[in-house]
Amino acid sequence: MILLDIHKVLHGSQGALHLDVQLEIQKGEFVVIMGESGAGKTTLLRVLAGLEKAEGKIEVEGVHWLSENKMLACQKRNIGFVFQDYALFEHMTVEQNLLFVKEDKNLAERLLELTELSALAKRNVKSLSGGQKQRVSLCRAMMHKPKLLLMDEPLSSLDEKMRSKLQAEIAKLHRLFGTTTIMVSHDADASYALADRIVVLDQGKVIKDGTKDEVLKKEQKMVYSLYI
Repeated sequence: MILLDIHKVLHGSQGALHLDVQLEIQKGEFVVIMGESGAGKTTLLRVLAGLEKAEGKIEVEGVHWLSENKMLACQKRNIGFVFQDYALFEHMTVEQNLLFVKEDKNLAERLLELTELSALAKRNVKSLSGGQKQRVSLCRAMMHKPKLLLMDEPLSSLDEKMRSKLQAEIAKLHRLFGTTTIMVSHDADASYALADRIVVLDQGKVIKDGTKDEVLKKEQKMVYSLYI
């Protein structure tokens, strides 16, 4: 279980915003964070990852990642992070990007096979399409079998065909590795397809929290997509 009680003041174009989030997330759950731009979604992920400081508490399976006098380093949190802009080493091949995280060639080969990238293993990532780069980024995030997978808008820059493919691969890896997954998304269709649970942020606060049917019913998806 993950226990969050996070407080942080953000300074944006509209002035100060108080990120104030309390959540309990079950092991193996797939949670999608939604909300308007500037609601604090990406900052919440970065605080979870240890990339930004905050006040409060983060406890993961009984281990304190954040407490009153402690902030566990990012490298010790056993997380995988899929960034919107891929964050790959473009001077390396696909395989080298994975092995840079962990020298486990068997796991790298398995992940590339699962995501149908085996034929591109020796290709320099600079030559790949956006969808291929995001799939490499997903594989790299899974290389140390993280307890927690964080994804920031992984589908946003892809065309419809590639978005559907990556969405299916995200679901496959989530099930196979039993990872707890938290994804920030504006995509109502992908959120409905992937999520066990949807949390909606507004001005740094949780305003909705429930199953996808409770928060984002099929007949409401188009309306909600326009809203966000």
